[in-house]
Amino acid sequence: MTITRRVPLVAPLWISAYLALRVYWAATGTPGGLSPVESDLVAFTGWGAAVLCAVAAVAGFILLSTDLDGVPRRLLLGTAWAASLALVASSALLLLDVIGAVFPGLGIEFYPLGALSRAACAGGGVLLGLLTLAYQRRKGRRAPVVYTRTPPWAYVAAYVSVTGCVVRIAAQAVVGFGESPLATGSALLFEAAFLLAGTVLPLSLAHRWGRIWPFWIPALRGRPVPRRLVLWPAVGVAAGITVYFGLMLLQMFWERLHGRNPFPPDGDMALPETFFWVAVPAYWVWGAGLAAAALAYARRTRTAVPETTARVGSTTGTNGSTSAVTS
Repeated sequence: MTITRRVPLVAPLWISAYLALRVYWAATGTPGGLSPVESDLVAFTGWGAAVLCAVAAVAGFILLSTDLDGVPRRLLLGTAWAASLALVASSALLLLDVIGAVFPGLGIEFYPLGALSRAACAGGGVLLGLLTLAYQRRKGRRAPVVYTRTPPWAYVAAYVSVTGCVVRIAAQAVVGFGESPLATGSALLFEAAFLLAGTVLPLSLAHRWGRIWPFWIPALRGRPVPRRLVLWPAVGVAAGITVYFGLMLLQMFWERLHGRNPFPPDGDMALPETFFWVAVPAYWVWGAGLAAAALAYARRTRTAVPETTARVGSTTGTNGSTSAVTS
């Protein structure tokens, strides 16, 4: 059994351990100073977080039980996927934790205990998602999809992602770069990483040089690019941006529907509301496009499944052989 198959098996145990912490905090009071908004999680807090973890743990244990075929499969899968997404969404502030830890000079305060809690919550969601996916493949007897070439929609997704990043920069240029709250400290290093994640990373997921080192890198040219070097940062950035700014966008709609300015000016930042209505959707488009391109890259670089294994979307010829998936 490979490591990728063993890792999801710890999902219900991981979530159960985190459940114990959530119950303790809900009963005794959540410690203060866990995030800029006090609570360590968003959407699900207090006993709500404990209930969510309980549902996720139960779903995980059921998914591991191969002898429970009487359980309604659609209900089980729907519950597991919903719980997985809710755990990841509730840890949306983890994006700020990562930025604050990697770029300490930006002025984004780092909350160690809150960051650990959010990392545990997000980790449980990811593990549950992997376990659910493994269950679907096992019950459906379907092999993973493998692309023999990059599909056209992956190119579109990559360039849509870059467009989101460019629009975000353009919005900042309109109000002035001096108005950014990240204009001091480690700003130069952060901006370099920002540009790489918004341009080079999405394009590397679609173009050949993201799989084979290009000619202008003498020591490595022609050699395969390590899959994890491209895929893991892409998945991390896509998940962080999509979840964080997706929730922020929903909050903005909620506040505006109630006649309130989602971002009232304060002493630290006095930007026009229009800026946020351009920048936040641009961030989300950046993340969503990056996620789609990463999915295509994962399928494009996945190790091919043996011919004898059933494949999603495969076709059988007159001689009974199974053809590879192409898109």
